[in-house]
Amino acid sequence: MADSDQIWRRGGTNVEDLPDPLAPAPPPGDGRPPIDPVARAVRRLRRRRVLKYGAYAFFALFLITILWLVITAPLSRALEPLPAPAMLIVADNGEPIARRGAVKDAPVDVTKLNPLTPAAFVAIEDRRFYSHWGIDPRGIARAMVANIRAGGVREGGSTITQQLAKTSFLSSDRSLKRKAQEVIIAFWLEAWLTKQEILSRYLSSVYFGDGVYGLRAAAHHYFGREPQQLSLAQSAMFAGMVQAPSRLAPTQHLAAAQARSRLVLAEMVETKVITAGRARATRLARPVGVDSRVPTGTYFADWVAPAAQASFTADYGQVTVPTTLDPALQRLAIRAINGSPVGDAQVALVAMRPTGEVVAMVGGKSYRDSPFNRATQARRQPGSAFKLFVYLAALRAGYTPDTIIEDTPVTIDGWKPVNSDGVYRGRITMREAFARSSNAATVRLAERVGRANIIRAARELGIGSALADRPSLSLGASGTSLIELTSAYAAVAGGRYPVSPRGLPVKGDAPRSMFSGLLERDGRLDPNRDWAPMLDLLWSAANEGTGKRAALSVPTFGKTGTSQDNRDALFVGFAGDLVVGVWVGRDDNKSLGKVSGGTLPAAIWKSFMAPALSIDRRAGPLLPEAFHVPQPVAPPEPSESPLPPEWSDGTKVLRDLAKTIDRLLGGL
Repeated sequence: MADSDQIWRRGGTNVEDLPDPLAPAPPPGDGRPPIDPVARAVRRLRRRRVLKYGAYAFFALFLITILWLVITAPLSRALEPLPAPAMLIVADNGEPIARRGAVKDAPVDVTKLNPLTPAAFVAIEDRRFYSHWGIDPRGIARAMVANIRAGGVREGGSTITQQLAKTSFLSSDRSLKRKAQEVIIAFWLEAWLTKQEILSRYLSSVYFGDGVYGLRAAAHHYFGREPQQLSLAQSAMFAGMVQAPSRLAPTQHLAAAQARSRLVLAEMVETKVITAGRARATRLARPVGVDSRVPTGTYFADWVAPAAQASFTADYGQVTVPTTLDPALQRLAIRAINGSPVGDAQVALVAMRPTGEVVAMVGGKSYRDSPFNRATQARRQPGSAFKLFVYLAALRAGYTPDTIIEDTPVTIDGWKPVNSDGVYRGRITMREAFARSSNAATVRLAERVGRANIIRAARELGIGSALADRPSLSLGASGTSLIELTSAYAAVAGGRYPVSPRGLPVKGDAPRSMFSGLLERDGRLDPNRDWAPMLDLLWSAANEGTGKRAALSVPTFGKTGTSQDNRDALFVGFAGDLVVGVWVGRDDNKSLGKVSGGTLPAAIWKSFMAPALSIDRRAGPLLPEAFHVPQPVAPPEPSESPLPPEWSDGTKVLRDLAKTIDRLLGGL
């Protein structure tokens, strides 16, 4: 058995376990198949291409970044004036009205400042400013530790260079993209500018509260001196303010600003700029000479600001903008409104010259309570004050103030206008219909003249608001602003249209080209057909009609207006060289009750105009020769009889006979 078993063994090993003599030899090395030299070359070529194109992409990105910086981040941007510099808006006599916008003055050069001034900023904002390359990793780490300990953001890790990059070239959002851009620009600034240049640009553009940018403007605003003359205490206060300019402005938060100044002095001691003894001996600064009496906004200033901003180019410092406002007339307007019994209603007044220069404007009872300007922004129904355009269209169509029209009930498309007093007078003159503000007669006249002609007249006189082409148009059912309605009446006062209201004086006469006359849309009222008859109608309304409470001792022209349900009440008119519109109403559009255009608005108009004309003393436009101021009808002499005189005309003969007999008997 053992011998047979040994037949299948060789050297004590089973035959099955012996290596196969016919198998191929194993590969050398670690047993893995050999690498194909061609594949190895292909992979090597691919790696080289990736590295090559990666380098190209990085270089292209670098060039794009440089180009972006050159285009969007010019190095001189921090030294440029603000695009919308501060304006000091003044009246026609130079009296300040309002101050608007921010102030940025000419740049500063740190090499010409008191060395303690830039040192204060470096000590509190970026103590390693002169040693880093735009970012400070140690400062960032220190800020992170301080914020973690405080449980919130208490310190920032941005360097002065980063702050310059952020304030001059980037928005204020806190996205990662903006932070990356900030770092790139910081490196860019460090590469192209010296440390002194970076610090100069930073101090020339940083915000110091109170709408003041840059160290020079701040020195003027808070201390009334040049930046080269700043003391240690004043420099410390400015350096402390940049962390939170609005919260640390000494004009509003002096205690907080001084506490921050003390911290700056301590940092200057730690950085060995000053000694501890000098820091303790330094008396903390206080702002001096700050004029805060000029308001930042008024109704007139808000209205004129856009035009004022467009009237000059950006420059350093504060730009003085003269306007057409007359401060004496403005005070009279405020006094007239404050003295009126308007209750919880609102009131607006605008006064202008017949040529459009606005000399007084009040947009509500209180700008502080509501800056919404009801003289320029509100669109309210003018009521019967809109009849100016109806009767002007009629005059152009050949009617005259003596033309007879029907004052009887009328129905148009199911709509029935009613007279406010409920009285219909039958056949009356157009003059009487206008003076009494007859709605029925006006609607009849409007339908005969044509609404399209009425709208055309309104547009020519400057009404730009939407006008609905429906029967109620003639009664002022479409909203307009008080200032554009007053401008239309100014066109009648001067006989030229349209009149564009403006708050800035005209700077000389613009040169006229040979084609300018073809492009002008100015027009003139025909003296005989339009102007004189319209003055006739307006005089009748203001002296004998619904507006007689506004009549003055001088020729007075105007028209009342009362919207449906007495929601709006107006009087618009002119005398002398002033055209004035007054509106009374509620912001919630509720009824005024018994108030109409001929009551409170007319009374306010007169209370303003009477003293205004006495101090203005300017003659108005020359009236057309065809117009003669009518003589007011004298009131009848008192009669002993309670009966009207016309009732006794038939007994005149008997009364004369009785007087003769009485005289004869008295002689006996």
